Amino acid sequence: MKILWMNFGGLLPLDMGGKIRSSHIVRELARRHKVTLFTFYPKIIPDPHHCLGAPFERVELLPLDLPEVASLPDMLAYAANALTSRPYQITRHCPPQVGRRLRELLHDKNYDVVVCDFLLTASVMHWESHVPTVIFAHNVEGVIWRRRFLMDKRPLWRLVALREWRAMARAERHYTKLANHILTVSEEDRRAFVEYLPSEKVTAVPTGVDLEYFRPVQAVRQSDTLVFTGMMDWMPNEDAILYFYSKILPIVRQRLPAVRLRVVGRNPSKKILALKEMDPGLEVTGTVDDIRPYVRDAAVYVVPLRIGGGTRIKIFEAMAMGMPIVSTTIGAEGLPVEHDRNILLADTPASFADATVMLLTQPMARQRIGNAARGLVEKRYDWTAVTDVVDETLIRVAAAGETRQKRVSFAGGVVRHH
Repeated sequence: MKILWMNFGGLLPLDMGGKIRSSHIVRELARRHKVTLFTFYPKIIPDPHHCLGAPFERVELLPLDLPEVASLPDMLAYAANALTSRPYQITRHCPPQVGRRLRELLHDKNYDVVVCDFLLTASVMHWESHVPTVIFAHNVEGVIWRRRFLMDKRPLWRLVALREWRAMARAERHYTKLANHILTVSEEDRRAFVEYLPSEKVTAVPTGVDLEYFRPVQAVRQSDTLVFTGMMDWMPNEDAILYFYSKILPIVRQRLPAVRLRVVGRNPSKKILALKEMDPGLEVTGTVDDIRPYVRDAAVYVVPLRIGGGTRIKIFEAMAMGMPIVSTTIGAEGLPVEHDRNILLADTPASFADATVMLLTQPMARQRIGNAARGLVEKRYDWTAVTDVVDETLIRVAAAGETRQKRVSFAGGVVRHH
């Protein structure tokens, strides 16, 4: 089977959940089929994508010169886009040259199926090509922007979030209706789409984890250290840490004054860096080559997310390392976890602090939760099994497209052999 996998945002470095998910799945698919990878992304120097080759049949890279977020060119572009009904996220990240390159690729080869990896890529798809098309929706974008609107208290940013929520929700409905099939990353996301799509058109793909790379290691954990990992230039992660630091950590420190918080992830904001300057008990690492050492010697992994969608791969990675985790319900959304068995869930500052203190002060509870977490992901969440679900779906969609094409050819008086 010939697959065109069209990706937004790049596959490397593996510093965010979507990249990790896409990279593992498309590489495994490329070992089974002839896969052309077309990825467009903000320009990176040095660019790690130049090392991509096998197992792909062909790799097409399109680095883009995009304005810095919140810069004057970015704000002017947003103002111009506000006069349209188009989501700014699509206008910003999908310039015309992306569509032109895609047209060339579709003309060059007769693909059996196209995968639009992330909703944004669907906006540059040439739907008149009639190639069976699958959208891999890592999130329900309308839900994320709605949550941003509800959580942000700044009037200007609430207005921005409201406009983007409405525009993105319209675009999401439009493109998912055009597509032949939708892949989601959780049953919860699947239910959101089947509110307006036929049930048989949407398939949930489990979240996976590299069980060899992320594994428990005997280490001396720092019993007073909490750890959070994630891209710190993604607003939901910044909100999570600011919320944890201001509302939850003070309660924890009333009972355990020596507790430290470690924040691991790229591009921490000025707000978080300012907190670091005032608090010697707050460690902010910025970009790291490997998160495992930072996670491994902490006592508890925290996920205080209040905004988000899809699933949090970082929770599965921490589970694979046998970490005891405290998360909000939104933080663990879409994952097959069970409170007080393989994770602790808490949605108020007081309950989150209680769960955190309990784990910090009870080593046996940490071990029980951590062992159950590792046991959960070992059962059926390695990437090969996850890719099986994607593979079966793509084969089915491609076969249905070929059947439709044969019917069209026959109805037109021309019989073509496939």
